[in-house]
Amino acid sequence: MITLHHTHLMATDIDATIAFWRDAFDAEVMYDTEFAGARNVFLRIGTGRIHLYDQPPKTVGQGTVHHVGIQTDELEHLVQRLTALGVSVTDIRRHPTADYAMAQGPDQLLIEIFQPNPDTVPPQLHNYFEGNA
Repeated sequence: MITLHHTHLMATDIDATIAFWRDAFDAEVMYDTEFAGARNVFLRIGTGRIHLYDQPPKTVGQGTVHHVGIQTDELEHLVQRLTALGVSVTDIRRHPTADYAMAQGPDQLLIEIFQPNPDTVPPQLHNYFEGNA
C-alpha cells in the first residue's frame, strides 16, 4: 500500500492557522504534540489531512508547504526503489511511533515517506493512519 496521506505546512502563527482551517473548513484537531523540535498539529478535513509545523517558512520564497507525506507499509522497499531510480533519499530514520525517510521530488519538493508502527501509535491516532479512515 502507498497512499498520499498529508500535506505538511509551515505556520508562522500556528494557533491562527489552526483557527483558519477549523473555522473555514471544519478541520478537526486530531493530535497536538512536540516532534522534531517543534509543535506539530495534525488536522483532518473530511478524509484529507494537513499537518502543521509551528515554524515560519525557513527560506524566503519557500512558501508554506514544507512537504507532502506518503504513507506506506513497505518503507524499506520504497526507499530502495527510489534510490535505484536515482532519487535523493535519506536513510530511514527510526522513531518510536513511525519510521520515515525524506526524499527530494521534482522542483525540490520534499516528500516524507513514512510507516507508522501500529503497536506504539497513540490510540487516538489509530484510525487517523488507517488507509480507509
